[in-house]
Amino acid sequence: MRIGDSLKGKRVLITQCEEFMGPVLTTAFEEHGAVVIGSQGPLADPASAEAAVAAAGHIDILIANLAVPSPYSPVTAVTDEEWQHVFTHMVDPLPRLARAALPAMIARRSGKFIVMGSAVAMRGQKRVSTYSAARGAQLSWVRSVGVEVAPHNVHVNLIAQNFVENPTYYGPDVQALPAFQERLKREVPLGRLARPEEDALFAVFLASNEVEFFAGQGIAFAGGWV
Repeated sequence: MRIGDSLKGKRVLITQCEEFMGPVLTTAFEEHGAVVIGSQGPLADPASAEAAVAAAGHIDILIANLAVPSPYSPVTAVTDEEWQHVFTHMVDPLPRLARAALPAMIARRSGKFIVMGSAVAMRGQKRVSTYSAARGAQLSWVRSVGVEVAPHNVHVNLIAQNFVENPTYYGPDVQALPAFQERLKREVPLGRLARPEEDALFAVFLASNEVEFFAGQGIAFAGGWV
């Protein structure tokens, strides 16, 4: 599958490029002719998002690939530290990235901003209230910002993924658990994990010039789980 030639030469900034979906996103965009600038490490420090954008220079497409391992705490045991840690890494960087990258996109009336989110924002799940709340905040942010900047021909959207093979959440150790395999058969209508390349190609699809009618959308990519 190829989208066409619209990504050739486009400059793509991928945050936390060595983790979560970063490596496969890098490969997919490079295979479609894009120039990928990878920002390594989390963006927890307040100055790090602006620094990543400044170091990248001109950006046509920004992929906010933000992730931390999900705590598995009953709601009565969630600490302030747990809550703050997850939001610091996955939610707080978004407005900072927007302040740094969106003005130039708005000025030239062109740009794509894609958040690699989670479908847990769309379906309740036990013992992940902190993680779900952070992913839900990402989704609400995208919905608001997406409709705000759409009149400037800037497209902000989110891929709400779950059950996608990746080293942060569904690595080989998780896949090897019999209980996980049973859960996969029970909860996912397609009965399997998505290949990471499938998810990355969806991001390529959203980033391409051939697809420009999504604005503030959170699009489920979860095999029917939502």
